[in-house]
Amino acid sequence: MLILDSLLLLAALVVILVGAELFTNSLEHTGERFGLSEGLVGSVFAAVATALPETVVPIIAVFFGSSDAASSEGIGIGAILGSPLMLVTLALALIALATGSKRGWTQPLKPELSGLVRDLGYFLVAYVIAFIGLFVPRESGAIHAVAGLCLVFLYVYYVYNTIQASAALVSKGHGTTAHAPLHLTRFKLPHTLPWEFTQMAVGLALIIGGAKLFVNGVEQVAEITGIGVLVLSLIIVPVATEMPEKFNSILWVRRHKDTLAFGNLSGAMVFQGSLLPAFGLQLGTWTASRDVLWTMGITMAMALWTLMLALRRRLTPAGLLVNGAAYVLFLAVILIG
Repeated sequence: MLILDSLLLLAALVVILVGAELFTNSLEHTGERFGLSEGLVGSVFAAVATALPETVVPIIAVFFGSSDAASSEGIGIGAILGSPLMLVTLALALIALATGSKRGWTQPLKPELSGLVRDLGYFLVAYVIAFIGLFVPRESGAIHAVAGLCLVFLYVYYVYNTIQASAALVSKGHGTTAHAPLHLTRFKLPHTLPWEFTQMAVGLALIIGGAKLFVNGVEQVAEITGIGVLVLSLIIVPVATEMPEKFNSILWVRRHKDTLAFGNLSGAMVFQGSLLPAFGLQLGTWTASRDVLWTMGITMAMALWTLMLALRRRLTPAGLLVNGAAYVLFLAVILIG
């Protein structure tokens, strides 16, 4: 049974990744068509596209998971909290490994720093609000609802600020160019805006279907192995669903498109650190358990570390290896401690 469940997880992962690739590819072409900046496409459009699996998994888990509400909410919380952690630790460490041997371990990477600093600042504000919500008594339901609305407003305002900065970035040479043809054109279809939107819709459908399969697989593996669904979701779900961000960012940074690479990750962090916790705050399991506190604490510490590197113009591969060490610490605490 464990082998079959593992195959189910693998199949779901393939479906999610194919959907995310179709969605991201179409968004790149749309960004190029409308003359949008790399910062806007990376931090908002590509970030939202590749964050869709993480977004869909907790929603599917809570509303369409098993009849065990605590189990379903555990998967949801794990997906919500594990994704930002994965981006700010493992994903940035992989960027460091991909660039260190080629560019030098102490040579600064060169994303557009004002956008990166903006993203990390918004993320930290949103995450602190979500963190405080862990300690608000569940009986104060109105406070959680208001906090959730504040997080939604914060993300909307973040998108507005990013759009405002787009024109200036394009004028400085940060305009978006797609790295591959629209995938539907391989079937002899014309490259038009309606077909770009069609590819987006197909990608979204695959992401939702794959997420449903993945939630079912995680629940079955947890039942067989006896490992808690929260722990499994903190580790397995983010590793699986964050792959689009990691893969795209590594490709972009190897092509010296650092703004797209970092924007894809930091923009996804803002999305996942605001809109997803806004949903998580409404769940009864949003409480200050040991695993949750460790996860959120390491996430905020590494976001602050990365922000400091950016502000001091020392965003080097060597510096980002610290983020990878933090992920190893997280695994040790969650699995051993």
